[in-house]
Amino acid sequence: MSRRDFVAAAATAAAASQLPIGAVTNQAPANGTVVLFQGDSITDAGRNRASTDANSAGALGSGYPLLVASAVLAARPGGALRFYNRGVSGNKVPDLQQRWTTDTIDLKPDVLSILIGVNDFWHKLDHGYNGTVQDYEQQYSALLDATREVLPHVHLIVLEPFVLRTGAVDARWFPEFDQRRAAAARVAARARATFVPLQTVFNQQTRATPPEYWAADGVHPTPAGHAVIAEQWRRAAHL
Repeated sequence: MSRRDFVAAAATAAAASQLPIGAVTNQAPANGTVVLFQGDSITDAGRNRASTDANSAGALGSGYPLLVASAVLAARPGGALRFYNRGVSGNKVPDLQQRWTTDTIDLKPDVLSILIGVNDFWHKLDHGYNGTVQDYEQQYSALLDATREVLPHVHLIVLEPFVLRTGAVDARWFPEFDQRRAAAARVAARARATFVPLQTVFNQQTRATPPEYWAADGVHPTPAGHAVIAEQWRRAAHL
């Protein structure tokens, strides 16, 4: 994909991202607004999978879901918000598909945040996976289409998959990883989801600070990196 095509896809997704969720959170259902984080190890962040309680520090892990939930719950103690983390380390889009009913649909989220895509490429390098960019886009779109059918009013937040050029991330990742980022932008636009351009954000951060400060291995965020994601998430979600 050309840079022009990527920019066009990102612009379309950005337009879709202007859908605020304030109306959802200001009119919480009787049992509380449910915010669900889905994804791979970046979202998982070492969470305690044995705990299924909402707003539990252990169940939210040590990454951006915990930072988001902590800040929002402190700022809105009367909001009846319930935060869950169902990220699973190593997951790709096909893995999400296999566990989607139990880990997403059954929770009936009002706000559903997804960060997926790094492993869909990384596992091609060292795990024998052979999924293409087209597979990623089609499977991701199908997943969100199916979600919309069951949860028509859910507010979707698609976080752009990102990497920093350090650690495990070398020349082998490009240009295909950039093509997958563009695919995520198109998926978000088609699903009428809020799109959070994390790669652009981290590229800006690395102009003044070494990339390993934000993600030591180029993939998994440091505490500072998770704080950046949490800030961008809250801005996008208007929370």
